[in-house]
Amino acid sequence: MNKTLKIFVFIFLTLILTACQNAEPTQIPPTVPAVTLQPTDSPMPISPVEEIGSTETPVMEVEPTVTEENISSNVTQIPDGSLFEWVEIASGFNKPLDLEDAGNGLFYIVEQGGLIHVLLNGEKTQEPFLDIQDRVGTQANEQGLLGLTFDKNYTQNRIFYLDYTDKRGDTVIARYQAAEDGLTADPNSEQILLQIDQPYGNHNGGNVVFGPDGFLYIGMGDGGSGGDPEDRAQNTDTLLGKLLRIAVSDQETYAVPADNPYVNGGGRSEIFAIGLRNPWRFSFDQNNGDLYIADVGQGEWEEISYMAGIVPGVNYGWDYREGFQTYEDQPPADLVLTDPVLEYGHDMGCSVTGGYVYRGSELPDLNGVYMFGDYCTGKVWGTLKLDQPEWDFVELFSTNENISAFGQDQSGEMYLIAHGGRIYKLQAADK
Repeated sequence: MNKTLKIFVFIFLTLILTACQNAEPTQIPPTVPAVTLQPTDSPMPISPVEEIGSTETPVMEVEPTVTEENISSNVTQIPDGSLFEWVEIASGFNKPLDLEDAGNGLFYIVEQGGLIHVLLNGEKTQEPFLDIQDRVGTQANEQGLLGLTFDKNYTQNRIFYLDYTDKRGDTVIARYQAAEDGLTADPNSEQILLQIDQPYGNHNGGNVVFGPDGFLYIGMGDGGSGGDPEDRAQNTDTLLGKLLRIAVSDQETYAVPADNPYVNGGGRSEIFAIGLRNPWRFSFDQNNGDLYIADVGQGEWEEISYMAGIVPGVNYGWDYREGFQTYEDQPPADLVLTDPVLEYGHDMGCSVTGGYVYRGSELPDLNGVYMFGDYCTGKVWGTLKLDQPEWDFVELFSTNENISAFGQDQSGEMYLIAHGGRIYKLQAADK
């Protein structure tokens, strides 16, 4: 090689090395959101995010809303399911997974393939509310557009949040903004807040829910395959197998609450609770803020976990335990695991679907009863918290549907979403 060529090669390699050193990392850093775009046409200013985990991070005080009035309003026993019935109110949806009430008089139905429809007077509007089929991946059965929630100030700022898997199969948490009439939203208003690598096509979780503390909670499965082969649910350096909690309201991207358990080290700061396999729907009681998590089991046991109030740092046990049972290895002697409040075996079903505590006015005999179902059998159960540690657990209904989700309007009334395309409302039986 002559001298001129050697000099040329040296300069070329130097430029390449410098470019690589200055390039942004492709993996999302644990404490810095990847995108800082602002939603278009925002009627409310969104302040810049503070450094996540710093003392300047804007947070909201966590104040449980339990009152003696709320507790005493619960019924003392679960009534007979024959007193009620699920009445079809809409149909014709393609693999619906969620129903949300935005507080503007409209219901929004999420379809797994990437569409959201408005339900108006029992009919879906001709034009979808949102179409993001171009970015949603559905190569595996548990992938797709999985969750929707509306900002608490949605009627003023028109902001909502989605959880979906992208074309690579990875989880995306994104913010969008609706048009003023609430009937449509611009796909180009998307602002990606968080992206999470998914090693397998199953166990993606998918719920996004605002808690009573004003923070956004995100349910994440353990990454998939079977038996959590890389022990992600107990690994606090990954967001998989966790319940996450972040602050998004009035943030350009997101911040983390100061009392998240790993803000000061020991794990990812977004983590609120660990030890989950695949939380397929969790919800907060409208009256007292208690948390109910339906966690899909491995091969034998489905479970419902419970948290009274807001308690950061809970470990729900997977994959040391499946339900109440030992699954793999013995946990360290000093590790505190929180058992579920109930489990059911695969002789009764095969995949739990979480629901809500009934808080409506139309069916007072159900006030305080948490209802959930099973995707495979179509059964719906009710459970009621009695004197600790007692929980009543009763089968209420046997449907012919694959129950993909439940819904609850802002008045506390209950809805059932069938994966086959129908939406039902729980009403008093017509006798």
